[in-house]
Formats: sequence, structure tokens, C-alpha cells
Amino acid sequence: MTDSAALADRLRPILEDAARRGVTLTYLELASAAGLGPPRAIHRITDALEDLMRADHAAGRPLLAAVAVSAKRGGLPAPGFFRLAAELGLYFGPEHGDQAALFHAMELQRLHPPREPSA
Repeated sequence: MTDSAALADRLRPILEDAARRGVTLTYLELASAAGLGPPRAIHRITDALEDLMRADHAAGRPLLAAVAVSAKRGGLPAPGFFRLAAELGLYFGPEHGDQAALFHAMELQRLHPPREPSA
């Protein structure tokens, strides 16, 4: 198992917990939660998130990596998220702007769909 794949396995429960709570985590928050420090912590996180995206797509699951966002992009993931989603055939648009925000919101919705009211 590669370091990136091992880190992806460590990140999955952290991201699943955040998704259940309906919150996003910045890359720095995710690195901290995984116990990663410098150097290259964010780069290692993004590599592992890409591994998760590939695995989730192959399994027909929503992209759990959507929970991870850039602190500098107004709540959106970094451009690499959108580039890989495009490579996987899931997204056809720019890496920023309204279309990117809509795709991201839809992925978050798929991770945590609204519950039906109890009867």
C-alpha cells in the first residue's frame, strides 16, 4: 500500500464523520485531524483525497473528498478536485465560479441527503 493510499484510509473516517455532521473541513483542519505536520502536509492530503475520489467513483459512491475545502476559495475545494472530477467524467465545467459551486454543493448533498420528515 502506498503512503497516499494509507493516508486515504486514515482520512476516510474523519471525512465520513464531517459529512454526517454536515460540515466541511479545510485542508489544514484535515491535516491536523490526521496528525500530519509540515513539510508537505497539504500536498499529502490532496494526493490522498485524489485516491479517495478514484475509489469512491469506482465504487459508485459520492465523492467524500468534497468535504475537504480550501480556506482560500470561499468554501470550495481546490482546482485539483474539479480537474479530477472532470477526468473521471463526473464534471464538465470550470474550476471556479457558479458551476463549480453547484457541482460541489450537489456532491455534498449526495453525501448527506435530507431526511424525510417522520410521519
